[in-house]
Amino acid sequence: MLARKSIIPEEYVLARIAAENLRKPRIRDRPRKARFIAKNGACNLAHKNIREQGRFLQDIFTTLVDLKWRHTLVIFTMSFLCSWLLFAMMWWLVAFAHGDMDPSTESATNSTKWTPCVTCVRSFTSAFLFSIEVQVTIGFGGRMMTEECPLAITVLILQNIVGLIINAVMLGCIFMKTAQAHRRAETLIFSRQAVIAVRNGKLCFMFRVGDLRKSMIISASVRIQVVRKTTTPEGEVIPIHQVDIPVDNPIESNNIFLVAPLIICHVIDKRSPLYDISAADLALQDLELIVILEGVVETTGITTQARTSYVAEEILWGHRFVPIVTEEEGVYAVDYSKFGNTVKVAAPRCSARELDEKPSILIQTLQKSELSHQNSLRKRNSMRRNNSIRRSNSMRRTNSSLIVPKVQFITPEGSQSASET
Repeated sequence: MLARKSIIPEEYVLARIAAENLRKPRIRDRPRKARFIAKNGACNLAHKNIREQGRFLQDIFTTLVDLKWRHTLVIFTMSFLCSWLLFAMMWWLVAFAHGDMDPSTESATNSTKWTPCVTCVRSFTSAFLFSIEVQVTIGFGGRMMTEECPLAITVLILQNIVGLIINAVMLGCIFMKTAQAHRRAETLIFSRQAVIAVRNGKLCFMFRVGDLRKSMIISASVRIQVVRKTTTPEGEVIPIHQVDIPVDNPIESNNIFLVAPLIICHVIDKRSPLYDISAADLALQDLELIVILEGVVETTGITTQARTSYVAEEILWGHRFVPIVTEEEGVYAVDYSKFGNTVKVAAPRCSARELDEKPSILIQTLQKSELSHQNSLRKRNSMRRNNSIRRSNSMRRTNSSLIVPKVQFITPEGSQSASET
């Protein structure tokens, strides 16, 4: 059968489709740039084509500490086994060279005419067991060394030294792996988002940092760096250009007392890379702000470092962090459920440069926010009045409906009595 022709002409359908495509603008998402520092502080960097691999063996202790736990345990297990087997072979050779392996010497030993180097070492298995006893200082009383062979004394001293070195390296690596600096940084938290708002008449970039432990970070300091791709006037492209930006801190040493969550503030002035960026330009900027918190752990004395970063999508313009520290019964309480909560406040949408050139912009913004606040209060008051009037009217209606009418009772004598119930 032939297909039925459409009732609507084909030219009209094509025109309608074209009109719909014109009405709906096509928005192409900007390719997301890879972060240099992840939110958890890990560096998003891959090292490739390293030819000089021998440099890692020159610093063997750091290499062992940087390895994963399973690799470290396998290396130490193989180190102990290899050392036991090596010295077991040496003990066996000493016994074989002295003639302790000869079966005819067993009867001579019992008659006290023959003294072996190590008693009860008759095979490689017994030599391996004696090697383990010497290195881990466990003696079962069956095998012991005599003063017959000076070479055996030398092997004993050498094995003790090697065993102490292996134990020292193993204990050092385990201690460093369990007490690494980034372990303490897990309890140093940053707000998921940063804000830009007006503080003391200046546009400021702010974020919140806190410590979950009661043990403090001594001499804690905060640094902020801006990482962006730049091109020099000579045409050189710098993919990771780092620029330090100052932190507003009244203390000259730039140290903070991190006993409670603090809001770190950076004033956007002429020295700041954010000086020419407005609220509309922020979403188009390809930059990343890296925050570094350094300090000494009070309990261990190890220097720790916590890192995070904020990209343009994670910076809220015209917001402020809500207070989370309150005084309850003489104790300052911190509500970490509101750690990253923000509220919207009045802030000019222009850049800091424009705000410095035209200070009236800030005054106009504050006046508009005050008017809007007053209007919102008026609306709330009017709504409350209307609600109260409606409630009073509804109460009157319900009360009027509850009034019971008068009922007349007729007695058998024919007299009428009116009563109210």
